Amino acid sequence: MGLSIYPITPEFAAEVGDLDLSKELEPSLFAEIEQAFWKYAVLIFPGQVLTQEQHRQFALRFGPLEGGSASERAADPRRIHRELTDVSNLEPGEGLWEAQSRKRLFQMSNRLWHTDASFRHIPAYASLLYAREIAPIGGHTEFSDQRAAYDDLPNLYKYWMDDMVAEHSIFHSRGRLGFTDFTAEDRRAMPPVAQVLVRTLPQTQRKCLYLASHAGRIHGMDDEEGREVIDKLIEHSTQRQYVYTHRWRPNDLVLWDNRCTMHRGTDFDDLRWRRDMQRATVKDASNTLEQEGLAIREKNITPAPNEEFP
Repeated sequence: MGLSIYPITPEFAAEVGDLDLSKELEPSLFAEIEQAFWKYAVLIFPGQVLTQEQHRQFALRFGPLEGGSASERAADPRRIHRELTDVSNLEPGEGLWEAQSRKRLFQMSNRLWHTDASFRHIPAYASLLYAREIAPIGGHTEFSDQRAAYDDLPNLYKYWMDDMVAEHSIFHSRGRLGFTDFTAEDRRAMPPVAQVLVRTLPQTQRKCLYLASHAGRIHGMDDEEGREVIDKLIEHSTQRQYVYTHRWRPNDLVLWDNRCTMHRGTDFDDLRWRRDMQRATVKDASNTLEQEGLAIREKNITPAPNEEFP
């Protein structure tokens, strides 16, 4: 029997049933998952009882893993595999974090709209977040469809920004919320990187915005003007008609395409309720400039068209 796929909207987000991810998947079944992934961009697999190794093995079907965030300096190798990222509110001893813990302050920026690892030279292709324990209220995850948001932009605006390049840095997104606790070694290890503002998905040839709170400027533009363009595009692409909100259940595994979605976590009482979740992050094929065949534009870019977004 094949997969049961129940779309949440016709083209964005779907639930997948009749599947046990703890078992090895036949190639034909995995091919069905990939086709659904490329169509819906967000897939929800409910009721999956997985070990960390089973979680990791399923993620590896999509490509090599990025590994946990070294900059966070908070993951305990005794409780989480080195190739998974700990997005829980638990300290190494399994107790809740404290209000001023470094781990908590670092993760607060996950509540800004972003795409995973766009601040790395080779960004993320897919993320697979698995819920072991969740808060009874709050703590949802919102996903934004950057394909539909691009489609609805005025044509003149699409033409104007088609070959633009933005600068991404994790220090920019963390700094927006006042978190600057990074060493000189951290900053040397993760210099700013260039990523395209609009990219084409090779499997479908659809164009989409490539945005994140990590993006701080646009090459060839005045810094303030570039930041305004990025903010305006994020505001446009996170309107309600482009957003799916996932309310977590224990043993949900959610897979999303970082190339064409943004996401953010919503608020919950993280000093009261336990939330134990781990993420596997699959690397993209290469830097987005290499994929699009673009170079950084050093010349001044003309001002944005005087066009209203829908």
